Amino acid sequence: MLNIFLQAQPQGGGSSMMLIMMGVMFVGFYFLMIRPQMRKQKQEKTFQENLKVGSRVVLTSGLHGRIAQIQDDGFVIETLSGKLKFEKAAVSREFTDNRFGEKATKAAEKTVEKKEIETEKK
Repeated sequence: MLNIFLQAQPQGGGSSMMLIMMGVMFVGFYFLMIRPQMRKQKQEKTFQENLKVGSRVVLTSGLHGRIAQIQDDGFVIETLSGKLKFEKAAVSREFTDNRFGEKATKAAEKTVEKKEIETEKK
């Protein structure tokens, strides 16, 4: 029985092979899991920072609305039931793009242009 365990025990070259395999696994996890997640977080943050007044958004909770005000710590979202304040992190890029797509950004640009024209007339 002891003879079987001694034969299964790796020789000197096995430990370096084990380290190489562990390194390859770490690199694989980085490129398959960590890096895509970091890219997704960066896209989400830039999306939230580039939102303008009048943009139609969908929150992570599923609430649909239009941005009425932009504040330092969040957004005031106008819905059919009134105006509600939410954190910036509550706005979902994925849900908004799925629901509104390019229409949301074009509509936001038009409303901003209209408001600028109105302020110039006054």
